[in-house]
Amino acid sequence: MTEFGFIEQIRRLFATLPDQGFEGIGDDCAVLPVDGDEALVFTSDLLTEGVHFLRHATSARELGRKSLAVNLSDVAAMGARPAATLLSIALPKDASQQWALEFMEGYRELSARFATPLVGGDTTRSETGITINVTAIGRAPIDHLKRRRDARPGDRIFVAGELGASGAGLREILAGRLHTPLADAHRNPAPQVDEGIWLGARQEVHAMMDLSDGLASDLCHILDLSHAGAEIDLESIPVARGSDLQTAACGGEDYKLLLTAASEAADRLAAAFHARFGTPLYPIGRITTGNGLTWLRNGQPEALDWHGFTHY
Repeated sequence: MTEFGFIEQIRRLFATLPDQGFEGIGDDCAVLPVDGDEALVFTSDLLTEGVHFLRHATSARELGRKSLAVNLSDVAAMGARPAATLLSIALPKDASQQWALEFMEGYRELSARFATPLVGGDTTRSETGITINVTAIGRAPIDHLKRRRDARPGDRIFVAGELGASGAGLREILAGRLHTPLADAHRNPAPQVDEGIWLGARQEVHAMMDLSDGLASDLCHILDLSHAGAEIDLESIPVARGSDLQTAACGGEDYKLLLTAASEAADRLAAAFHARFGTPLYPIGRITTGNGLTWLRNGQPEALDWHGFTHY
């Protein structure tokens, strides 16, 4: 069983049930139209000790921020504004009251930054390790929502930041180097909330998602749902300082936005983005009429067996 094979089995199992107006499995968030021209979006993510974080290498405050950040990134990837969250957490006996308080302080810091209230959740005991689940709710005009299925042949492909810092930071942590800039980047992802809202309002942006499992895997989700192919120029991938090209393409948890945009408006979009945020939109390739992902080096196809992160 693979992670995405299991998700596909779940999707088929529930396909015959009434959707109650929801757009379900397939995007970063489920979508529920409300109030005519508006929609609510919903996402949920788990973080499990030993899989997503190492307690000895991550402070409680950092983990609180990260637990929220990865969910706000999904909301941003839809072009929506975060509206509220729910938090459930299972704590073992060796997690102290002080640890729990610092975790919540970190969670509140990021909540306050984006004016996002915590409106519910649950707590329970864990026999082994910490497990955290966050549900985030966002809101946007329906015509601002960006879906993975809307990439079109000829679209330019952009990423909204340098890639590979988190993957390189994880290597640092696993090697015992806990206090380096790259290790800090891995523990402290910055969701591109304002950028996502701004890109959602741009009609020339077609498909969008966030990079949680790595470009090599995440772009394929857009291609599968859009029934399209892509060519990626290896020399155009923005590699974070201290990382390398393969980590930039395959490392997970960068949480930068990946998007496609109409080719005739792509340069104008990139210029407007830079003027608004002071950072580049990096063009890395194009959507094609073919199937699958093709890596190009100096314009020539290169056979690379590169894949992003999967849980199993």
